[in-house]
Amino acid sequence: MEPRAVFLDVDGTLVNHRGVVPDSARAAVQQARGNGHLVFLCTGRSLSALWRSILDIGFDGLVAAAGGYVETGGQVLVHHHVPVDEVRRVTTYFGDRGVEYLLESNDGVFGSPGVRERIQRLLVTSIADEDLLAEVERGFMSFVDRIQVREEPDGLHVNKVSFLGSELTLEVIRAEFGEVFDVIPATVPLFGPNSGELSLRGVHKATGIQRLIEHLGIPRERTVAFGDGFNDLEMLEFAGVGVAMGQAPQAVAARADMRTGSPDEDGIRTGFAALGLI
Repeated sequence: MEPRAVFLDVDGTLVNHRGVVPDSARAAVQQARGNGHLVFLCTGRSLSALWRSILDIGFDGLVAAAGGYVETGGQVLVHHHVPVDEVRRVTTYFGDRGVEYLLESNDGVFGSPGVRERIQRLLVTSIADEDLLAEVERGFMSFVDRIQVREEPDGLHVNKVSFLGSELTLEVIRAEFGEVFDVIPATVPLFGPNSGELSLRGVHKATGIQRLIEHLGIPRERTVAFGDGFNDLEMLEFAGVGVAMGQAPQAVAARADMRTGSPDEDGIRTGFAALGLI
């Protein structure tokens, strides 16, 4: 079988919503690569938010920051930065309205003064089961612990901005920043209603995939993409085969060619098997 290039979203796809990679997904990725296929991460996260339990699985490259950063074979093909004056405009707007936010860069994740404590409270109050909470602490909490407080954006190469839920609707935030940014719902449900992401307009996962496969000489029809969130829409449509995870909203699944299970239902392994990758 001719090798394919497979692109995997992270949150809600490769990892479950507690931040843990199922053993079945880890094994499927390694088996597919052993069968000669190329497997890439394709995530909204920046490099600094990709912890070792993910990267150590082994990949052929990555599209990160929702298309803002592309790397393969040790070569950086794309790296977009949000202009610092726009970062300052966003942080001032959110700060004046009490909205907690994260500035995501390859050098680290930087947040508003109360964002780390707010996320920790959300984690503790939303999970009553002790075993589930322990799993969250092994996965997602390791990311939270690395958030650095930074109110002044000068010197940061910000890839995108995430914000936690507040009384401000996405429509209000989109009206304020829509000329510069694409505003989408957050890919981490924990962040709450009205939470979301700001990324540079016209930069998304599909643009990153296109740049990568052009560099490697891979036909678009030989690509496969797995995703579950609103930042996966362009990727699912662009790929030769788009696969929606089991818990994906209908608006996302409608853009895909097929559906598999959720991460906890061994969705990656099931999808890989259905496509003959393993």
